[in-house]
Amino acid sequence: MSDSDLQPLIAAIANKSEQTVPQVLLKLKDILGRKSVEDDRDLEKLKQDLYTYGILQYCSESLNYGYENIEGGYSTVTQMAEILSSCCVGFHPVTNKEAFQNKVLPSAADSLISLAKRLMDKAVEDKGKAGTMCHFQKVMDSICWLLKAHNQLIPQVLQSKQYEEIQLSENEETGVISLLLLQNLLQANGAFLSNIRHGTLKGILDDIVYKLGCSSSPAAGRAATKTLLLIARSQRSIAEVVPEQYQGLDSLLKNEWTGKGFDTEVLQLIDLLYAGVSAREPAEDSSEEKVKAACVIQATWRAFQTRKRMKKLPKAVSVLQRSFRERRRLQETQSQKRRAEEELKYQVLLRRQRALREFRQRQLQLLEIVPAGQVDRFLGDLELRAAVMIQKVWRGHRERRNFRQHKQALRQFKAAVTIQRTVLRFLKRQRAKRHRLSPWKGPKGLTDARRTELKKQVDEYIALHPHASVSLEGCRELHQRTQEMLRQHLMRRDADRRAEQHRQALLAQINTDLELLTNAPALGEATETESSVFLSRSAPVAMRARQSHNALLQAARCPWWKKLGDELSDPESAHKDSVDQHISSSQYDPTSQQSSGACACPVWFPRRCKGAVSRLYPGDSLRKVPVQRTMLLKLKRQRETKAAGDSEARGALLTSNTKSNGETSLRRKLGRVGTSARATIHQG
Repeated sequence: MSDSDLQPLIAAIANKSEQTVPQVLLKLKDILGRKSVEDDRDLEKLKQDLYTYGILQYCSESLNYGYENIEGGYSTVTQMAEILSSCCVGFHPVTNKEAFQNKVLPSAADSLISLAKRLMDKAVEDKGKAGTMCHFQKVMDSICWLLKAHNQLIPQVLQSKQYEEIQLSENEETGVISLLLLQNLLQANGAFLSNIRHGTLKGILDDIVYKLGCSSSPAAGRAATKTLLLIARSQRSIAEVVPEQYQGLDSLLKNEWTGKGFDTEVLQLIDLLYAGVSAREPAEDSSEEKVKAACVIQATWRAFQTRKRMKKLPKAVSVLQRSFRERRRLQETQSQKRRAEEELKYQVLLRRQRALREFRQRQLQLLEIVPAGQVDRFLGDLELRAAVMIQKVWRGHRERRNFRQHKQALRQFKAAVTIQRTVLRFLKRQRAKRHRLSPWKGPKGLTDARRTELKKQVDEYIALHPHASVSLEGCRELHQRTQEMLRQHLMRRDADRRAEQHRQALLAQINTDLELLTNAPALGEATETESSVFLSRSAPVAMRARQSHNALLQAARCPWWKKLGDELSDPESAHKDSVDQHISSSQYDPTSQQSSGACACPVWFPRRCKGAVSRLYPGDSLRKVPVQRTMLLKLKRQRETKAAGDSEARGALLTSNTKSNGETSLRRKLGRVGTSARATIHQG
């Protein structure tokens, strides 16, 4: 169980508010439900985490909240009690064992018995309502689980004031449930009776005998008889004291509870209690007197209780009136709030209708402005958009419906695939295991004569084909030569790998630069942000770009008639020698961060391409880059076709064409540089 799964739960309990209890309960049920189907070690680790982060302590404290105004009511607190009991059962903390035994468990037991007392009072007020009594039964079962797992808590619970009030309740159902709790504890381990105070044990026996004498319910009589039988079996001393302390109990059992469906338990109890008692004459008169005395005492006690309740009636009436007025005020407040909400909804609906009506009126007014010839077109567009919206909604509804229909089939298909995969893996392991453990089986029919014959054939073959023996020195020399070849291979392998990685990086770099050049905007449309991508500080590239730019400017400034001759067929040839001389003199080092001949002016060339170009074309190798002649040929054709025009107009046209062709020439030159670099890398 990772801490991330418990983080929402820890954050929820940090508030310690009564309204967060349902959220904590849902998260706890989800986590325990997922862990209950896994290994016991995972469940044990989950319980350890719940104790470490204080979640068990929070559950124990939450049982004391008032659940009248909490979502779920007493159903929520009942589920919380069951979770607390199940987490404490079978849990042995790794750390803080003493704190768990001395603080957490006693606190949980007190919270559970206090909750049971509140539920009993609620059930008595509701006059045995099924839901409340069911919650009381579940809480008592949770207490039983906790006490069975931790026997040291039994004296604490049985000697508590809350359990005494539950035991003395006049409601028969609650009395039966409390007796069932005692039965379960006695069946699990009856040794706890010796650890209970004498007064507490005497009170339990008095309550059991009182239920036998006053109750008329077979369920209550059966529970009391069985509980007294278990107590007598657990402690022989108690069995000897009961007949002396409760005289006439045997007559009560025989006369009142014989023939009620549990005669076996009644006879066993009588035999156990009165096994060593000598036969004595029936004392019917004394028994009748004692019964009458008991009736008088009970009548007096009940009269006292009735007078006590009558004295409390005025206070109860005032409390009832106050509760009624508070409830009526609350109902009036809720009705006013509901009317205000309905009024608000009505006003919102009116505003929406008014806004929709105004929108449609504006649409009609705008439609009046539209020319008559475009009205049908406008209405057609509206119908088209409406149809598209209807189709979209219908298709979404249809796809959701199909998804819900196919969801179960898809789940079944995935489950079948999972089962098949598991079965196939299991069969594969079984086949491998069977093949691995199969014993060796020799060839069938191999007799001693056949073995002798085969050995003879092997010896003849060895005699006819002798094997040249290899000396020890030859083996050592062969081993050394092999080791040397392996060492050389390993040394070359790292260098080859680095070279291959370098080639791949250069190829990726050049491809990126070529793509950047291909998708670049025109010079007239380029912005500062786009131009910054092409800036470079490489000395050879900067010098080459400067010389090309100067050549194009000189060609643009010359008269048109000077460019028609063969002497200006290549305006860049005049500067080629100076460029080569500058490149050779700069001695550009591609591995250094700043070259001695670096130029500070920005040049239209990809920044990432400068290293590749300087490494692939160092020094005079830049002379191999072909010179672009397309610009001059275009200029020549334009001057021949427009020779009769105005010289100034021709000069302006020449300037504009020179700019565009200069851009095209620069792009094509850089493209050839990238293509040549890529071809060189492939050849390398």
